[in-house]
Amino acid sequence: MQLTIFTDYGLRTLMFLAAHQGTLCSVREIADQYGISYNHLVKVTHRLAQLGFIASTKGKGGGIKLAKQADQLRLGDVVQALEPNMDVVECFNRDTNTCRITGSCQLKHYLFDAKQDFLASLNKHTLADTVKNKKLFSIALPA
Repeated sequence: MQLTIFTDYGLRTLMFLAAHQGTLCSVREIADQYGISYNHLVKVTHRLAQLGFIASTKGKGGGIKLAKQADQLRLGDVVQALEPNMDVVECFNRDTNTCRITGSCQLKHYLFDAKQDFLASLNKHTLADTVKNKKLFSIALPA
């Protein structure tokens, strides 16, 4: 299983905001900090706002910040909300499944359990757990 870049950027954005809890940050600042696409990050932050993970303020003096405390955001919940699907194999999606052995296959059950265990493992940790070393998020940007 591999998380999408969208989810990766979403997690990194939330981590940055958690490290700067209570401070309004800009999308440009986060994109520059990580060296990632500003345009892609705009889409990510828009989705994070739709999902209620971040609050955004437009205009002069605006920016984004966490909508909740970092210790209230469980990582598995965030990943599950950001991932378009968690289909490890095609038979997880009834609409697009073409596998001929789905009806008698046992593998799908083990993979489903593994997916659930993955999310449960992530949910043992919160966003706050990921930013204990705040120095990682205050690296001086090149001029």
